[in-house]
Amino acid sequence: MKRGTLQIYFGSGKGKTTAALGQAIKEASRGRSVFIVQFLKGRQPEEIQFIQRLEPEIKLFRFQRREKAFVDLDPQERAEETMNMKNGLGFARKVLATGECDVLILDEILGLVEYGIASADDIRALLGEASEGTEIIFTGQNLCREIMELADFVYQITTLKEQGCCAKEDAKEEGYGNI
Repeated sequence: MKRGTLQIYFGSGKGKTTAALGQAIKEASRGRSVFIVQFLKGRQPEEIQFIQRLEPEIKLFRFQRREKAFVDLDPQERAEETMNMKNGLGFARKVLATGECDVLILDEILGLVEYGIASADDIRALLGEASEGTEIIFTGQNLCREIMELADFVYQITTLKEQGCCAKEDAKEEGYGNI
C-alpha cells in the first residue's frame, strides 16, 4: 500500500454503515472530499436520498442494479450482479489511483471476499493504489485475517442485547465489563 489509512467496521451488529457515514460527515466537515461505494445492499430509497442530499461533499455510488439484497437473488441474478460489483471494485481502484477523493468508504466490501466476488489479493491490490493521506473505510459482517492485517484500525460491532432477549450474562462471560 502506498499508504493511506485503513479503518474497518465489521461484525454481526447493526451500525457499521452508520459508523462509516459518521466518519464521512466528520471528514466532509473538514473540507475533505468523500466517496461512498456500496456493495451487496438492496435499495434503501430513504437512506440513498439522504446521502445524495450531502453532495457534492459526499458522493454515493452504487453498482448493484437489483432492488433486492444480493443474498436474496437467484443464481442468474447473482451472476449479473457479481459483474456489476466487479465494475464497482474497478471504479474504486480507479478512484484511488487518480486521487479523486480524500476518503473512500467501501460499504460491505468485506462481503465481496465472503461471496468469492473478490479475493484478499484483489483487496490488497486495491489498497496498493491509495495515495499517502487517503483514508479508506471498509464495512462488512465477516473479516478474514489477511485483510485485518492490512488495517490500521479495526472496530468490531456486535449486538449485546436485543429487545425481548437478555444477553447480559453472556456479555459478562465474554468479558464486556460491568454490564
